[in-house]
Amino acid sequence: MNTTEQVEKILADTSLSTELQNIAKKVLNKERINFDEGVYLYEHAELGYLGVLANHIREEKHGDKTYFNRNFHLEPTNLCVYDCKFCSYSRLIKQKEEGWALTMEQMLDIVKKYDDEPVTEVHIVGGVLPQYDVEFYSALFSAIQAHRPELHVKALTPVEYHYIFKKAKIDYATGMKLMKEAGLQSMPGGGAEIFHPEIREQIAKDKCTGEQWLAIHEEWHKLGMRSNATMLYGHIEKFWHRVDHMEKLRALQDQTGGFQTFIPLKFRNQHNQMSNVPESSVIEDLRNYAIARIYMDNFDHIKAYWAMISRETAQLSLNYGVDDIDGTLDDTTKIYSMAGAEEQTPAMSTRELVNLIKQVGRKAIERDTLYNVVTDFENVVFEEEKKPQYYKLPVVS
Repeated sequence: MNTTEQVEKILADTSLSTELQNIAKKVLNKERINFDEGVYLYEHAELGYLGVLANHIREEKHGDKTYFNRNFHLEPTNLCVYDCKFCSYSRLIKQKEEGWALTMEQMLDIVKKYDDEPVTEVHIVGGVLPQYDVEFYSALFSAIQAHRPELHVKALTPVEYHYIFKKAKIDYATGMKLMKEAGLQSMPGGGAEIFHPEIREQIAKDKCTGEQWLAIHEEWHKLGMRSNATMLYGHIEKFWHRVDHMEKLRALQDQTGGFQTFIPLKFRNQHNQMSNVPESSVIEDLRNYAIARIYMDNFDHIKAYWAMISRETAQLSLNYGVDDIDGTLDDTTKIYSMAGAEEQTPAMSTRELVNLIKQVGRKAIERDTLYNVVTDFENVVFEEEKKPQYYKLPVVS
């Protein structure tokens, strides 16, 4: 049974509410669902129903293809002037004995460590400190580009850009143009959290507002450049806050077309100021991915970070709208592990990542940052790994 037939089977279910019937019809007809219908899905739709609709959209867009890339993270510092309640990663400046702050030379040494590796992307994100300003990051991006021109620089969120542009007394348009000229090639999606001020002021009141986050991405898109978007879910927000967040992203995407990927980020409650808030269940995680795929109709890709949600949940998510599970990482990020993610040393070989995807009947596609195909692994056979040599020990009888 193909995915269209599966949706039609749902439509034949007379026990389904009129609202769920109408949403299924919209999905089948490639029509957009509205805000109230998004909230209704969160409040009333069961996982099986959502999975059928989300997988139909996923396979209409991508078939069985599942994307990943070979990347590494560069995290300049975990010290930060901001005090986000959900953050397990950053340390305030007064806690600097628990943190790190890399020099330019140290950062470039990390990049050079991968000179002989087939990585295609360096992902740069971290805390916010005064010394990491416009001049510093301009010099860093330029130095990386000069050293390895083919390495894609995906760097910093609007949280960092808002701070450094304000400090430099320049507007967003001028700042983003300077970053592009320095060698920035795309922006990750972090710092979005939940846009609505009712929630944002409780969990991240110090940093840029939702409107400022969107404005910085808009300026970046005006330059013809691409970026990603995230949503931190499963903490104190209500379902309608999630839909409000996605609606704002969908509206900007209608306007600019500059977003590539939407990434729901699961709130993890270890080692932060919200440890009293219980985490969402795997079922709720999958429901959230599926609703995101249904609602974000103008986003090409939905990504799950395998390092954040576990390898097994990432595999499950590929049947609930997700078509990208991020990259090999090579244990270069502490953002997930410090928050209590299952992966405390998040690194996977290309072979492991490909097998993870193939185990659930999907096709593994290595992409670059802009989703150009690097390698289609459908017919790639990996060389047999060398088996360890063991020596028989004498047996004492």
